[in-house]
Amino acid sequence: MKAAVIEAPGKVTVTTVPDPTPGPREVVVDVAACGLCGTDLHILQGEFAPTLPVVPGHEFAGEVVGLGSEVTELALGDRVAVDPSLYCHECRYCRVGRNNLCDRWQAIGVTVAGGAAEYAVAPVANCVRLPDHVDVQDAALIEPLSCAVRGYDVLNSRLGSHVLIYGSGTMGLMMLELAKRTGAASVDVVDVNPERLATAEKLGCSQVGRSADELRRSGGGWDVVVDATGNAAAIQDGLERVAKAGTFLQFGVSDYATKATISPYRIYNQEITITGSMAVLHSYERAAELFATGVLDPQVFISHRLPLTEYPQALDQFAAGQGRKIVVLP
Repeated sequence: MKAAVIEAPGKVTVTTVPDPTPGPREVVVDVAACGLCGTDLHILQGEFAPTLPVVPGHEFAGEVVGLGSEVTELALGDRVAVDPSLYCHECRYCRVGRNNLCDRWQAIGVTVAGGAAEYAVAPVANCVRLPDHVDVQDAALIEPLSCAVRGYDVLNSRLGSHVLIYGSGTMGLMMLELAKRTGAASVDVVDVNPERLATAEKLGCSQVGRSADELRRSGGGWDVVVDATGNAAAIQDGLERVAKAGTFLQFGVSDYATKATISPYRIYNQEITITGSMAVLHSYERAAELFATGVLDPQVFISHRLPLTEYPQALDQFAAGQGRKIVVLP
């Protein structure tokens, strides 16, 4: 089968690899679409994936075309979206329900072969059957949406909060859509990309600006500040925009070397919370249900649909900040 392979840091090719074989409790998925993500760029940079080469792609959906010997929950022809998370279920964090922090954490498309291929293998427990009305090519959006749902689980947002989001790429826009649906009084968005800001306006945010200084916010800051960029300058600025008793959520994925400076006295004196949200935790099925109800408009979120053969070019385009969600179609 054809697959994209990150062979070494900075090197990705589309080549032929052996067809996958499912284990007893696994299925083979004929991949309909696979989304690109910032994590894929980090893998290309030599971060995250413990070993290379690897077939990337942790945001994917498709049709079941192969069943392991012990699979009874799914049938051939079922259309599924795949949660890429792989946990040990044995370490301390798994035992206390924090599986996303698993000491042996793995993920399809990060530590094992993923969906940037014609076919992919997944545990049956990780597959969510799609309703008939959901386009399977659009369902690659469910995985990033599940990360956003996890982000809002961490925030425990209060009704009437004023929210500031840095970044209006896919993840920032998803956080915007969820903020609107969790009772935010206002949702403002900062980005340096005018095309992406235009999309945030289209989706109904309160204000947009190239910097937070352009936004009108009385009362000393925002109750919730979300960084969806991973950019050091955005993070540093965002930390200074949190109102008293507010929360800063580090949601964007930074390079390992990224640093920011905090003011411990201000955190103490103003009871500011600084927290993070890592990947998916008990949120994939809920994201699939939300997606089926139309919480996102795929025509807005997916800006480019490219053939798998153009995966290297798609990564370059994504790295350059062009478009929104880019998906490849095997």
